[in-house]
Amino acid sequence: MFNLITETFKSYPLCNFPSYCNQFSNNWIIISSTSYRNGPSGICLSYMLSGYRPYLSPEAVHPNPILHSKLEEARHLSIVDQDLEYLSEGLEGRSSNPVAVLFDTLLHPDADFGYDYPPVLHWKLEQHHYIPHIVLGKGPPGGAWHTMEDSMLTISFGDWMELPGLKFKDWAASKRRSIKSDRVMPEEIACYYKQYVKVMGLQKNFRDNAYITSVSRLYREQDDEDESQVSEDISTQHLQMEKEDVQTSLIKRNWEVRGYQRTTDGSQVPFCLFAENVALATGTFDSPGRLQVEGEEFPFVFHSMSDFGAAISKGKLRGKVDPVLIVGAGLSAADAVLCAYNNNIPVIHVFRRRVTDPSLIFKQLPKKLYPEYHKVYHMMCTQSHAVDSNLHSAYTSFPEHRVLSFKPDMKCVLQSASGLKKIFKFSVALVLIGSHPNLFFLKDHGQEIGHSPNQPITCKGNPIEIDPYTYECTKEANLFALGPLVGDNFVRFLKGGALGIARCLATRQKKKHQLIVERGGGGDGVL
Repeated sequence: MFNLITETFKSYPLCNFPSYCNQFSNNWIIISSTSYRNGPSGICLSYMLSGYRPYLSPEAVHPNPILHSKLEEARHLSIVDQDLEYLSEGLEGRSSNPVAVLFDTLLHPDADFGYDYPPVLHWKLEQHHYIPHIVLGKGPPGGAWHTMEDSMLTISFGDWMELPGLKFKDWAASKRRSIKSDRVMPEEIACYYKQYVKVMGLQKNFRDNAYITSVSRLYREQDDEDESQVSEDISTQHLQMEKEDVQTSLIKRNWEVRGYQRTTDGSQVPFCLFAENVALATGTFDSPGRLQVEGEEFPFVFHSMSDFGAAISKGKLRGKVDPVLIVGAGLSAADAVLCAYNNNIPVIHVFRRRVTDPSLIFKQLPKKLYPEYHKVYHMMCTQSHAVDSNLHSAYTSFPEHRVLSFKPDMKCVLQSASGLKKIFKFSVALVLIGSHPNLFFLKDHGQEIGHSPNQPITCKGNPIEIDPYTYECTKEANLFALGPLVGDNFVRFLKGGALGIARCLATRQKKKHQLIVERGGGGDGVL
């Protein structure tokens, strides 16, 4: 739901903006998907804001009898119109957000216990529930899935990657695509998301090639009733310096979203939009984690699998005697090890944890489903430099080591937990120690809205603090966040964020309509 100030829009257009913008001048929401492209978080939220409503299927029986009993109490209502806190009570799952756990168990009942039960929901398109919105992103729908290494398989099953209303296997069959296992290639998922937007008729809500440069709050005089007057943008810092009576005479108004859209000829067309609500669905792939050590800026030190894959594809590492240095102990680092191993490139693998550390991701993955990752973990344990002081021809791990520096002559200095330093020559280095969202377009990079104020937003350590049932930021009204920004890194859980936001906005829209009716208004006034 956002306000669009037409005069400003005319000065700063957004290409192909809907022609009906004036009709809904008081009911708009911007979904900001600035990270790479429009990913599954933004797509799923657009689906629900477009009027798609989930209902309990007539023949469905949820395996959780308590939850099923609650669902039966309001079978005639869509889940969007029900009390999410009541439905979520007592549920447990692999997300810290209760609505995410609720929606996941409705779409994938008892999935964590190995069952493949069908969803207990069916979907109806109720166009009168449509809430006008725009999803802004840098490229076509699919998010970071368009940039992932094609030779790898997804961690989650293909079914867990699907979005509401379109089964991944049904889509693959219709495209005559052969799905050989439960896990699939990132390319398949990226194509599925892109097609999903078309199949569900969501194209009108998406604006590609859109780069957001700032999202700021506008303020206006409390007694100002002239909607044509441009509100003055006053920073929070300035407000804090004002006297209390001046502060109380100002109220927060719309969000101002500025940016530019790239055209086919490469030029940049600026735009400026005004919104009552903004939803952040940016993901976490904007800023790769860095070691912050000497020499990390050298061109032979990579921070993404795509750069490493490109170097291999171009033959830059063909015939190299020196090993590639891979830093990190997560799945991205494991993917890099596999990629190098499969291309006959020797590897030095450096990570700070012990191989017996129970928090290593490999210990949480079943061997039968993830044999390639357990192959890497086996090498980490058995081909360690601690076991054999010599480098193995194909792979050598350095547990409990850290990189001290990279040298111009393509040498690195490692240090063990005991303080012993070692120097090795390498061909290229690949640092894969996680990534963080880049909220540069918000004041102070959004640090004020995290659980720990004045600290950078991170998915695990400091996610955005939200109301657990509406996904609205607790420290900034009318600003919502979902997906990895609130700790839900898996697609199966980010869909709960879309449910929470859709319910919150639908409830507020209903209350506004009731207030307009009570006042005898025509429905076009700003409340």
